Amino acid sequence: MLRLVDKLVLRQVSLPLAGALVIGMLMLLADRMVRLLDATLGKKSSFTVVFEMLAYLVPHYLGTALPAALFLGLLLGFGRMSANSETDAFMASGISLNRLARPVIMLGALMSLLSLVIMGWMQPHARYAYRSVVFDVQNVDVFYLAEEGVFMQAGERTFILDKLNRGENSFERAFIYQDKGPDGSQTVTARRGALIESAPGQRPTLRLEGGHRLTFETPPSTSVSPPVIGEVTEFASADTPLGRISKDIFRPRGVDERELTLPELFAALEKPPAKATRAEIASELSERLVTAVSILILPFLAIPFAVGSRRSPRGFRTGVALVLIVLYNEIVHQGASVSNHGLAPPLVTMWLPCLLLAVFAAWRYIGVCFTLTNDPVSAAIDRAGDVAGALRLALQRRLGWSSTP
Repeated sequence: MLRLVDKLVLRQVSLPLAGALVIGMLMLLADRMVRLLDATLGKKSSFTVVFEMLAYLVPHYLGTALPAALFLGLLLGFGRMSANSETDAFMASGISLNRLARPVIMLGALMSLLSLVIMGWMQPHARYAYRSVVFDVQNVDVFYLAEEGVFMQAGERTFILDKLNRGENSFERAFIYQDKGPDGSQTVTARRGALIESAPGQRPTLRLEGGHRLTFETPPSTSVSPPVIGEVTEFASADTPLGRISKDIFRPRGVDERELTLPELFAALEKPPAKATRAEIASELSERLVTAVSILILPFLAIPFAVGSRRSPRGFRTGVALVLIVLYNEIVHQGASVSNHGLAPPLVTMWLPCLLLAVFAAWRYIGVCFTLTNDPVSAAIDRAGDVAGALRLALQRRLGWSSTP
């Protein structure tokens, strides 16, 4: 019987939880996908690059969407059970509200551990991989944008490729002209060539085969006598790097504190990386831990709102609960920013709000599940609901939308 109750409760909660998680992730990823397509469209395997970058963003957005989906699933699941009088029936048969909450408390603990793994290990590595791909995309020459038989401009180079095989990164009959300004110019023709992929973070190499090179040391001019003579050379094979001129390759992971795993953050408290301070390390570590601990609090916070007084509409109670959790998240986020600049310790800016939320959630949960006293928060929500309802009716009458005289 009790195991059937657990399954029923989990089924009521898991359906809206999964729906909120899927919809939230799709909305977040869709917004980012539009921007990524705008940045990479036309480049080699642009759709492949976009989906690779989106895959690296999944842990980041999952860490944000998971607590919100759990809280919304708890509100909707227990709210539906309360509206259908299922909770009343269970309590009349001797199964307390606290017993009904046991499976979702365990679910909250599991999701807290999952969130800790996501934020502690998956997010740092995924964030570094995403930044590495962005670096590669931004440092790739417009060779990837080339079309067969069309002149293209890449910085000082103008080139045209006769036949292009993107699948094999090869081409046939190339013409490349480079204007060096006062240092002259260089014209290269080649029968064939290929793009050689380099190590991650480095510029790719353009390999030309069977070509000629015409070099002028100074710009040609009709007023110069004798005329400038160019130097013609032949080559069997020649390599030239593509991409923006940069002496740096993409940096190793760990320069940014957001790319450090939890064990690495603990170690960095004593010896921060070159581009991070101890305050930034402590702030990042506390923010991740506070987020994981906050998920443990969500079941105790959501259930009293979901099964509150019948006087106030369920949607109104859900709205108040969502406003509360959004306000709490904003306080923690701003507290992390304050601690990041060393203006206040994380114990004050993040752990203190977390403790206050835990005390508030425990007080309401004990009052709803173990006492018969009136819940002052529910009473306040009822009064606010009455006021909001009266204002709505007055506005409808004012606008002539009400059917009652």
